Amino acid sequence: MSRKPNILAIVMAGGEGSRLHPLTADRCKPAVPFNGKHSIVDFVLSNLVNSEIYSIYLLVQYKSQSLIEHIRQTWTMTRLLPQQFVTVVPPQMRYGPEWFQGTADSVYQNIHLIESFRPDIVAVFGADHIYRMDVRQMVDFHVESGAHATVATLPVRLSQCDQFGIVETDERHRITNFVEKPRTARPMAGSRTHALASMGNYLFDAGVLLEELKRARAAGHSDFGKHILPAMLKTHRLAAYDFDSNSIPGTAPYEEHGYWRDVGTIDAYFDAHFDTLGAAPRFRMTNREWPIYASSDPAESAQIENGVIHRSVVGSGCVVDGASLDHAMLRRSVCVERDARLEHCIVMERSRIGRGAQVRRAIIDQDNDVPPFERIGFDLEADRRRFHVSEGGIVVVPAGHFPRQSDLDRGQPANEPHGTVGLRAIA
Repeated sequence: MSRKPNILAIVMAGGEGSRLHPLTADRCKPAVPFNGKHSIVDFVLSNLVNSEIYSIYLLVQYKSQSLIEHIRQTWTMTRLLPQQFVTVVPPQMRYGPEWFQGTADSVYQNIHLIESFRPDIVAVFGADHIYRMDVRQMVDFHVESGAHATVATLPVRLSQCDQFGIVETDERHRITNFVEKPRTARPMAGSRTHALASMGNYLFDAGVLLEELKRARAAGHSDFGKHILPAMLKTHRLAAYDFDSNSIPGTAPYEEHGYWRDVGTIDAYFDAHFDTLGAAPRFRMTNREWPIYASSDPAESAQIENGVIHRSVVGSGCVVDGASLDHAMLRRSVCVERDARLEHCIVMERSRIGRGAQVRRAIIDQDNDVPPFERIGFDLEADRRRFHVSEGGIVVVPAGHFPRQSDLDRGQPANEPHGTVGLRAIA
């Protein structure tokens, strides 16, 4: 293929995210907030756009309204170029009353979008991971290898094989075996501890994909990892793209090479946040050469009256007044009152941490008014009676669990003056 291939991207953003409950009680997994102002879906969309892939369909299903609103506000492309779009596609039910029954079925139910667009290559990507990737490098590998389908891969520990599609390859990177979430697996070449896993990101020659979707539909098959890719091994060339070879401009020397995280559990989601903190983080959110785009931010700059702040993110519109923050991540419009202490915490939009409250190893979802002198994260047995506590001991306070209170209810006059230490703004 001498000319630049025409690529259509289909992003699978319908994940229910049950293992992220209660953060997914009212939103789908790709819409879950991440870091100071992003959502999880922003990573795959930014990777595609930075890779000059501008034609993107986003397939949604469960609790999709917040995701739809986020896409509308953040990812509007120009109307003047018809092949530059990020379009949300809910289940159309063209072939019956059922919702999407699997990854392949969701693409089949929208097969008309591929047929009308007439691409050379279809990129089918997941929306649930934190990473940077130049997709064009994978496209170049796909074309040069002569593969009909290419799977992005990376090593995972053998103990984690039951969470991934496991790939076996020959010396030419041709896939010789593909098993979805096996209980056990053989180590990859050159390792005793790791196997090669699918990242859930695929490239297909468009004509081949259309044929395989129709064949799978006729056979009652609905999933890429369970059905289509293993069946294609008998009839087509499948290649494994080594994600570790992907090179991103602007990556700092101290960052973890090939950083990729599946944030499908509370503990993994929590840990990934703190990979972004510090002067030399494992994953640096700010990279001017490969930005992760976020929604526009109309809020005022943050205000710090006084306090002690160590390795923390303070989002726009936040007010910190005489509090202590240690590895805290505050999203937009969070207020932390005097003598409160946050330690290894994520606090989401429009929440207030009351005077003297102490919170550690916790996620406070949006619209919470944590009472004065509340203690969260110090007695996990007591916390379990009120909140969700993850296997790793992370306390999750659901959105709106603590109702808003007036200043007078908090025992504080509404016009009480703040501290007098110099005010500074954080953009």
